[in-house]
Amino acid sequence: MTPIRLLAPAFAVLSILALPLVVLAKDTGRIFVSNEQSHTVTVLDGRSFASVATIKTGRRPRDIKLNSDKTLLYVACGDDNRIDIIDVAKLAVVDSIRGIDDPEVFDIGPGDRQLFVSNEDAGKLSIIDLATKKLVRSIKVGQEPEGVLVTLDGASVFVASEAANLVQVIDVASGTIKANVPVGSRPRRLAQSTKEVWVSAEIDGSVYVLDKSNYTVAGRIEFAPKGFRREDIKPVGLTLTRDGSTAYVALGHANRIAIVDAATRQVRDYILVGKRPWGVALSRDEGHLFVANGASDDITIVDARRGEVVRSVPVGRTPHSVAIDD
Repeated sequence: MTPIRLLAPAFAVLSILALPLVVLAKDTGRIFVSNEQSHTVTVLDGRSFASVATIKTGRRPRDIKLNSDKTLLYVACGDDNRIDIIDVAKLAVVDSIRGIDDPEVFDIGPGDRQLFVSNEDAGKLSIIDLATKKLVRSIKVGQEPEGVLVTLDGASVFVASEAANLVQVIDVASGTIKANVPVGSRPRRLAQSTKEVWVSAEIDGSVYVLDKSNYTVAGRIEFAPKGFRREDIKPVGLTLTRDGSTAYVALGHANRIAIVDAATRQVRDYILVGKRPWGVALSRDEGHLFVANGASDDITIVDARRGEVVRSVPVGRTPHSVAIDD
């Protein structure tokens, strides 16, 4: 394993004026961060990283995602059993999809036609028609579902069930489960390339790589940043570059991001970020990685090409997820 790089701690609030400017691919780009304990979404300017708005949402906002044309931001509000819809131009909640039991993580299907939502308490996957904002199907899955991922062709949905240590593959057209894939303890989040689905197993301390063609485990990646016991390494958020060559994995209590060569499944580097990194998101040009640090109430911006921390920016209490309008 490559040794860790002890960079400037991202959980210290750094002076914006003293650091180089990061410019997103689109000059009007904004960064959205859900704050689980503040019940808000923080909006940061994509050039200066100054806060431009704080949007009040339902209680306990967790996963957030933009629609394909980046005009709407969907927010899973777990304690209010609803998905809030934020108008990106108005920077305000303009509608809500209600009656969704304990939504935590979701994905948006091709064409923005459907929303696929994990209902943690109910042990179900809800499918919402976004045109009508109505529930069209509820599918029983494993206990405590969290991670949800729609395949690139929209034909299948992968669901990670934390308590069942299982990833289930659901056929969208029929609503039936077509595969059950055992993985490590407490699977949390999912990311995909054209041929693989990556699954973070938090208690197991590793990432499982699933083959999309036959729904089997094709590999397992372990992490060993220096100075940490194995039980402190708790991967949660992860993302892959569009070409599938590189993965970024948030290691939770280890306060690091692992950069992984997807072909060899070897860790290239560890980057020190804030306390308990959780959600991660790449800019459109994949030049910068944005990391939500749940225990230090900030996000870390990483130069993804250099593998170096650029700065940290304070947000609300217990940031959970990041979405980028660039």
